[in-house]
Amino acid sequence: MPPKLLLCDCEGSQRIDRDALTRATGLEAGRVHSHLCTRQIDLAAEAMADPDAEVIVACGQEARTFAALAEELGVSAPLAVDLRDRAGWSDEARAAGPKQAALLADALRPATPAKTLDVSSEGLCLVMGASEIVLPVAADLAETLSVTCLLTDAPDLVPEPERRFDMALGRVRTAAGAFGGFTVTVDGFRALSPGGRGAPAFGAARDGGRSDCDIILDLTGAAPLFPAPEKRDGYLRADPASPRAVAKAASEAAAMVGTFEKLLHVTLEPELCAHARARQTGCTRCLDLCPTGAITSGEEAVTIDAMICAGCGACSAACPSGAVSFDAPPVADVFARLQLLAATCREAGGTSPRLLVHDETHGREMIALSARYGRGLPADVLPLDLPSVAMFGHAEMLAALAVGFVAVDVLLSPRTEREGLTQEVALAGAILGGLGRAAALVRLIEPAEPDALSDLLYTRPAVGPAVEPILPLGRRRDVARLAARALDSGTEAPIPLPAGAPYGAVLVDTEACTLCLSCVGLCPSGALDDNPDRPELRFKEDACLQCGICRTICPENAITLEPRLDISDDALKLRVLHEEEPFACIECGKLFGVKSTIERISAKLEGKHAMFTHSDNARLIRMCDDCRVRAQYHDSSAPFRGGERPRVRTTDDYLKERDGEG
Repeated sequence: MPPKLLLCDCEGSQRIDRDALTRATGLEAGRVHSHLCTRQIDLAAEAMADPDAEVIVACGQEARTFAALAEELGVSAPLAVDLRDRAGWSDEARAAGPKQAALLADALRPATPAKTLDVSSEGLCLVMGASEIVLPVAADLAETLSVTCLLTDAPDLVPEPERRFDMALGRVRTAAGAFGGFTVTVDGFRALSPGGRGAPAFGAARDGGRSDCDIILDLTGAAPLFPAPEKRDGYLRADPASPRAVAKAASEAAAMVGTFEKLLHVTLEPELCAHARARQTGCTRCLDLCPTGAITSGEEAVTIDAMICAGCGACSAACPSGAVSFDAPPVADVFARLQLLAATCREAGGTSPRLLVHDETHGREMIALSARYGRGLPADVLPLDLPSVAMFGHAEMLAALAVGFVAVDVLLSPRTEREGLTQEVALAGAILGGLGRAAALVRLIEPAEPDALSDLLYTRPAVGPAVEPILPLGRRRDVARLAARALDSGTEAPIPLPAGAPYGAVLVDTEACTLCLSCVGLCPSGALDDNPDRPELRFKEDACLQCGICRTICPENAITLEPRLDISDDALKLRVLHEEEPFACIECGKLFGVKSTIERISAKLEGKHAMFTHSDNARLIRMCDDCRVRAQYHDSSAPFRGGERPRVRTTDDYLKERDGEG
């Protein structure tokens, strides 16, 4: 049985194209209602009464209402899809049928289940700040939490008859961890003495005190203990001068007891990471961008602390190899959604759709306010909501254009991590410019209010035509290359890219290179390769991550990097960067080593070095490994050579000596 689609025009305030939705999605849609959440809610109940029937309600605003109704009926809550704010309430609502069909198809697409981790909190809470602020808060929290107060000043008051929480004086030296597992180191630690009469007394100060807690409530008003403090789970800050902010933070802390699900935002494949090899540092893109410090350097690969990661996604967008990838949702899901949105809109009669990428909080609210009080979104602008827009990198931008969108706008929020997005947009723009297309096809927008958002979208300059759509499959790097080829308007030369781009060539100074091949041994992606049969340094440009390890390890400083994108088939082939003639062993004729290197070493040592002046040692330089070992073993001056072996004496020898015949 196909799902039932319940439509409502919200008291006649929007136009619903029922036939277009039915054709595009294949769903069973009845008549369009006008008061489905109020006077006609019995019709919704009738549709949901069948426990075997799947119901979809085209109303996002009243999702809770329909979920509560389903609970009363003892059935599963229906899927609620917002068509009104994103398409129905608009100055161009009459032309929004294809857009509504695309949004509905996107909502129906099965999502990959998110990966989570259970985090337990026993309610151990450290409250920090001045005594006049902290102690009243601690007294309230002591009803639900196990509270320790770290005071910045000694209180001059009489404690309550029953001590319900601990107190100490001190200053925080370091803090680490996240919700459920904080560790705080305190200097000048002075614990409260529980006995005595009069004002509270504190013990002698000592450094290095340690507190392990689940929650930190910071009411000091000083600098935060962690980078990006608003993204650190379990770390709550409030301005001590604002009673409302203090009360809100205390209320949040009181609710942090029990077992919670921590979303695992990203996945790491260490074997793909190009961070380091043999203690030589290469790529540091994710380390440079991570706002929370969740990513740290390892001997070869980076490590990611899932408890600290807040899921901004900047690391995934910047990772050149795909070692770090966003997983909530997976990058493959984002590509699939782009393709589905564009294809459904096109099949429903839409032409030249534009994409608006926004987050699930600020962006959704901006769109809703624009729809209710302003012009709403244009009919050709399809919104794509993501947990964080910072995960939408150049690969996704190019893919959006290559699946059928004619322009991409990324809506920033006040909490968006901008550095990574700015770099990704600049990279996408450079690639588009090199392909003969306008860099402005992709842009960041940050309107101050909902009306400004509408104005930006309605007045966007004319954009180019859509291309023949591609199917975006594979890793981000593969999709970016495929999209660039689809968007190409006849490019022949490689496209120059900004410094730090993850695509490019390795250039070798052949006069300086000695073909030691240390670069080959450390190349994390296999872009550099050797020839087992002769001295050759070979290179496959498509695999190069521009991590710089080869440049760092080269003893002759013969390597430089050139950021560029070659979309031709030549980038997929191995090409020789440097080659030389091998040397023939003077004993057996076997080819080994590099001829110029052997001759240079011989010229430098023969007759000049003490070990190569009065012996045949100079010949050893011109021998292969096997011949060199044999020559050294049989040489009369070999240090491991013994004297002549004595002749074995037999019985006949003894008899001859006895008989005088010897």
